[in-house]
Amino acid sequence: MSDRQLEEIGSYVKSHLPQWLAEIAPERRAPAGSDPVLLERMVRVEESLSHQRELMQHGFDAMEKRFEQVDKRFEEMRADTNARFEQVDKRFEDMHTSMDARFRTTNRMIVAFFALVTIVSAVVQVL
Repeated sequence: MSDRQLEEIGSYVKSHLPQWLAEIAPERRAPAGSDPVLLERMVRVEESLSHQRELMQHGFDAMEKRFEQVDKRFEEMRADTNARFEQVDKRFEDMHTSMDARFRTTNRMIVAFFALVTIVSAVVQVL
C-alpha cells in the first residue's frame, strides 16, 4: 500500500468514525470538541467565569483599600489617644507637684503652730 492510499483510508475512517461509534454504542456521544453548540456554550461559560473573576478581583481590591483606610484610622485614633494620655499624665504630674507644695506648706504651718503652742504654754507656766 502506498502512503496516498493510507491517507485516503485514514480520512475515510476519520470522517465515518463518530457515526460508527454511535451505531455501536448509542449512549456514547461524539467528543465535546466536535459539537459546535457545546463549544459555543463552553466559550460563553469561560467568558462568564473570566468576568466573574474580574469582578471578584475588583471587590477584593476595594476591600483591601477599605481595610487600609480602617487601619489608617485606627493608627490616627491610637496616636490621638496616646497624646491625650500624655496630656492627662502631665496634668497629674502638675497636680502632684502642686499638692506636694501644699502639703509642705501645711506641714510648716502645723510645726509653727505647735511651736507657738509650746512657747505660749511655757510662758504661761512661767507666769
